[in-house]
Amino acid sequence: MCGICGIANAAEPVPDGLVATMAATLRHRGPDDEGVWTSPDRRVALGHRRLSIIDLSPGGHQPMSDGGGRLNMG
Repeated sequence: MCGICGIANAAEPVPDGLVATMAATLRHRGPDDEGVWTSPDRRVALGHRRLSIIDLSPGGHQPMSDGGGRLNMG
């Protein structure tokens, strides 16, 4: 079972490392991989923990973005 966390529409920029710390508390939900994505203005940040069961490849890494890094799909 994977885990997600994040902060959206923050009044001030999300502090560095905050969402990574939040995701670390979800390690029990997914010990195989982790990822953090932060918007360019730092007002939105998403974190993810991954439990690899079916797709063991790096292709399942999240949060995901398009080739240009513009669209977050995680």
